[in-house]
Amino acid sequence: MADLLRLLLRVAEKAANVARVCRQEAPLFQLLVQEKTGDDKNKKFVQDFKTLADVVIQEMIRHDVGAQFPEMAGFIHGEESNKFENGLGESVTVTVCGTEEETAALLAAVLDGDHTAASLLARAIHQNPANIDSSTDGLTVPLSPSELGIWIDPIDATSQYIEGREEVLEKGHLSPSGLHCALVLIGVYLRSTGEPVMGVINQPFNYKDASGGGWRGKHFWGVSCGDINVCSLSRPKGNSESGRGLSVVLSSSEKQVVKESLTSLCSPEQLVYASGAGYKILCVIQGLADVYVLSEGSTFKWDSCAPHALLRALGGGVVDLTKSLQSSSGSQDHQTELTYHQPYAECKGADRWANHGGLVAYRDCSQLRSIVAALKGKL
Repeated sequence: MADLLRLLLRVAEKAANVARVCRQEAPLFQLLVQEKTGDDKNKKFVQDFKTLADVVIQEMIRHDVGAQFPEMAGFIHGEESNKFENGLGESVTVTVCGTEEETAALLAAVLDGDHTAASLLARAIHQNPANIDSSTDGLTVPLSPSELGIWIDPIDATSQYIEGREEVLEKGHLSPSGLHCALVLIGVYLRSTGEPVMGVINQPFNYKDASGGGWRGKHFWGVSCGDINVCSLSRPKGNSESGRGLSVVLSSSEKQVVKESLTSLCSPEQLVYASGAGYKILCVIQGLADVYVLSEGSTFKWDSCAPHALLRALGGGVVDLTKSLQSSSGSQDHQTELTYHQPYAECKGADRWANHGGLVAYRDCSQLRSIVAALKGKL
């Protein structure tokens, strides 16, 4: 398992590098931000270059993990389909090839013959990152790769990534929107139970290099399996522990009734808003908020699997809000924690993997109980 964690940290950094290259290299950036107009509007491809960036990252992770752990190859799932139609109406399946040149040729077919963009992207895909200091040595987890599956969210908070607003992160403060909300999320779950057991989060745009070297990233990881709970972050002191009352992070589009119900627990300035489901859970992991509440079924397994594993390693978790409100125990038990192995059979497409009941991400069970009590009978 330590080998798998080291590999995931490495491929997440490669993914972060692809995300940075797509913003730093002019030919790729133009594709990223351009919107099709007029007659071009119905041409299926290049307006969706952002989807290609997602797919390339997803397939790169799938390729690298499958190469080292072939027994996992059929259980590496992502948000995106890897089938594309180019401007000529040709169908192209995006995969990572054995060499940079082969990958560039395949990407050029998707990009309507744009060889410059294809070469830049292929170079980033095949470039190995610098060594990652992860202090994973000595970590032993009694699981074999054949028991595990993976969920990938190549770039969570895509809209923030495209918009590209640069914010300077203040230590100890949640910053509601901007490039830092875009995350690479890789979550590992047990195939038998769906429990999240390992998570890697890479924040490609954490800070700007003072010497003009562009963006630098930051990574976070956690392992939670039986009695083994290890996280790259120590358990933070939350707002309520420092006497400032409970703080809750929400989506700005959250229902009014939820916002009003939560004001009984926290003062108005402790209800904060942020972009990206992954980033909001990361805020709870880092102690920038105590709890994240979402009443809609608008997140998916790939959004929550990785950060869920980190929260479990810190003694918290992510529960299904609807099930928690219906539960007689009133909060967290095995019945209400999110799992990652079974689709909703009655849904189609991506909705089969939605977290339909909404969610609550928390570090402390007593805070989860307070949230569930405040929302009971309101939704």
